[in-house]
Amino acid sequence: MKTFRLPDLGEGLQEAEVSAWHVRENDEVAEDQPLLSVETEKALVDIPSPRSGRIKRLLAKPGDLLPVGAPLVEFVDGAPETKADSGTVVGRLESGGAALPEPADAPAPARVKAAPAVRALAARLDVDLAIVTPSGPNDTVTSKDVERVARILKEVGPLELLRGVRRTMARSMAQAHAEVAPVTVNDDADLNAWWGGATSPMLRLIRAIVAGCKAEPALNAWYDSRAMGRRVLEAIHLGIAVDSPDGLFVPVLRDVGARTPDDLRAGLERLRRDVKTRTIPPEELRGYTFILSNFGTFGGRYANPIVQPPTVAILGAGRVRDEVVAVAGEAKVHPIMPLSLTIDHRAVTGGEATRFLAAVIADLQGA
Repeated sequence: MKTFRLPDLGEGLQEAEVSAWHVRENDEVAEDQPLLSVETEKALVDIPSPRSGRIKRLLAKPGDLLPVGAPLVEFVDGAPETKADSGTVVGRLESGGAALPEPADAPAPARVKAAPAVRALAARLDVDLAIVTPSGPNDTVTSKDVERVARILKEVGPLELLRGVRRTMARSMAQAHAEVAPVTVNDDADLNAWWGGATSPMLRLIRAIVAGCKAEPALNAWYDSRAMGRRVLEAIHLGIAVDSPDGLFVPVLRDVGARTPDDLRAGLERLRRDVKTRTIPPEELRGYTFILSNFGTFGGRYANPIVQPPTVAILGAGRVRDEVVAVAGEAKVHPIMPLSLTIDHRAVTGGEATRFLAAVIADLQGA
């Protein structure tokens, strides 16, 4: 009997969640026939059969989170083997372009001070001592502390493990918090010259970012924290933050400074469609050099957008509002877009950030 294990999925991915099986026990399968779909940190991936033969057992169920190398399928003995049963790389995750580095693992928590009886109580009540605030002498966790947390956990319900995209988001945000020295600058753009016509606000934002990067190329860059150096890039590969029920996706529009408005519009529509159907290619989720978060489509005025290493800047656009402004000594009502620019101050100066934002605003305020 041969066992097929979860193969290397490429891109440094170490685990995957079983999404759905496409076969059943005792089914006859052909080589390269899809066996199951798994959800990784970056995409939904079909895993093909490494061989032809009959399936003896399925060794995982939907919802299981498995590490690379975990057993998936047992084949009946005697089936001819045509590919390696483990250690193969799934062919659908080809690499294309520069990849973002994988997030560093979180540091191990400090050892919790607690008496053996308290530890036994925590184990019995299924309480992780690392989340308990100690009230005893010298920051020691007491039995009352454990019982208090157990009551709270009972009220809030069972723990829901983060999976797939949300798991990736949690790791990315932890990495950003640990590495980046963030500074956020806020300002407003008066859109009266073009608002209300056929012009797409998203396309104008993209055009304005291109103008900002031309004025201050330092914001279209990657920072290498180990070498303490930056790579200023010529082509602007714009990551578009897209909200979804599964979590936050950041698909990429390549070389936005060299594309026509019609081409960008088609690219945006394709990215939104692919995110909605979870069919976006993995290579379109990496390699961005600048990020745009148009959170104003949902609400909010200003924000503190989070820079995702190795990029050094992200622009957030809030909800457009009507506001009274002074025009030639008279009060007028104009549409105002609030903007929030966060930079990684390790690589970008305050002067570079404000000059970039000024160029973005100047472009948005033009006809």
